[in-house]
Amino acid sequence: MPTTVRARATVGASAVVAAALAVASFALVGLLEANLVRNAEGDARRQAVTVARLAAAGNLTRVRPAVRGVDFVQVVSAEGRVLFASPNLADAPALLPAPPPRPGIRLHTWKVRPVDGEHRLRVVQVVTDTPDGIVTVYAGASLRGADAADDTTTAALAIGMPLLLATVALVTWRVTGRALRPVEEIRAEVAGISDRDLHRRVPVPHTRDEVASLAETMNATLDRLEASGIRQRQFIADASHELRSPITVLRTQLEVALAVRDPDLWPELIGGALEDIERLQQLAADLLLLARIDAAQPVPAVPLDLGALVRDTVAVRVGDRVPVGAELAAGVLVTGNALWLARIVTNLLDNAQRFAATQVAVVLRTAGRPHAPTAVLYVIDDGPGIPPDERERVFERFTRLDDARSRDHGGTGLGLAIARDLAAHHGGWVSAEPASRGARMVVRIPLAPAAGAGR
Repeated sequence: MPTTVRARATVGASAVVAAALAVASFALVGLLEANLVRNAEGDARRQAVTVARLAAAGNLTRVRPAVRGVDFVQVVSAEGRVLFASPNLADAPALLPAPPPRPGIRLHTWKVRPVDGEHRLRVVQVVTDTPDGIVTVYAGASLRGADAADDTTTAALAIGMPLLLATVALVTWRVTGRALRPVEEIRAEVAGISDRDLHRRVPVPHTRDEVASLAETMNATLDRLEASGIRQRQFIADASHELRSPITVLRTQLEVALAVRDPDLWPELIGGALEDIERLQQLAADLLLLARIDAAQPVPAVPLDLGALVRDTVAVRVGDRVPVGAELAAGVLVTGNALWLARIVTNLLDNAQRFAATQVAVVLRTAGRPHAPTAVLYVIDDGPGIPPDERERVFERFTRLDDARSRDHGGTGLGLAIARDLAAHHGGWVSAEPASRGARMVVRIPLAPAAGAGR
């Protein structure tokens, strides 16, 4: 069995063409012979009927020589005596036994071996009544034309079929090789691409066919891989920078605590060190969560009441700097993971609490078209708000619009990025929308199928 696509295509095409040529050749030879035999039989039948009519009228002496295409004529009595014969059968016995006497005209056809042994004959038999009794008229037409045509056609097919088959195989081999050449170029280019040169791209042929589409798809995949690699390197650099700052501060505080022998200063130094350790713990947890999200690890997802989950998340925030007001619709069912959905709400509330002046509000509604209903969660604060040109950038990892202020409030720049990634994992989205005052974060998550069907 051929192992390459080129060889399999060539063998397959050649096999199909060979089978088609064989069937066509048999059909051609059969139809040609049938047509020639039918013509010969028609000539013999007409000659036999003409002689039979003359014999029925008692005018056998008026029989003319056989017409063109008829080799012989012979008239035999019921007793087997030859009453008339064409010159080429003079003094020859009856070719075939005379049939039993039957009144009327009968047509019978046989394919018999010729008298001279060279060509087949088509013999027509006509039985008729004459004044001297029942006679049988035999008229034979040679099939030399059919035999010659069969031989010529068979010889032509025996020579032409292999040549045609070889031509088909050669053309298929060349065309398939030419069509697959860009595939080999793509394969060779992809084989040479490593994780350090993702900027390379495969050549796109100008054929505008499936191979060109494959090359374009491959380049699009390489674009995504390169972008993913860039994001990963940037993420590692940002994470290293974020980890370096608290570690440096922590080391400084520990060195000062080790150098200072005054016990009265130790509580303050140890308290600052604990704050930095808490920041490190929070940052490590966020980085681990982002790694799980990026790896698309499956998490249990069940139908749950989003309103109840938001209410419970707000209820435990008793120590917030600004009170949180909640206006939650009942019966808003979504499919997801309770811990991850609660993390979305927590991150958005933490962000609102950092910048709110006097209030934070949480509103849950349903919206969307009947065939695609969604749960919409608003987290609104009355802080300084987000500039319009920064509303998308705030969801990038390690992004802070006010870096110093965010660090003072304990932010790592990952909260909103994690919220958006978790919402996307549930088929939803998080965005920052315009507000008359402060900032308004909006979470949209599809309703559970049962909830959507009931609307």
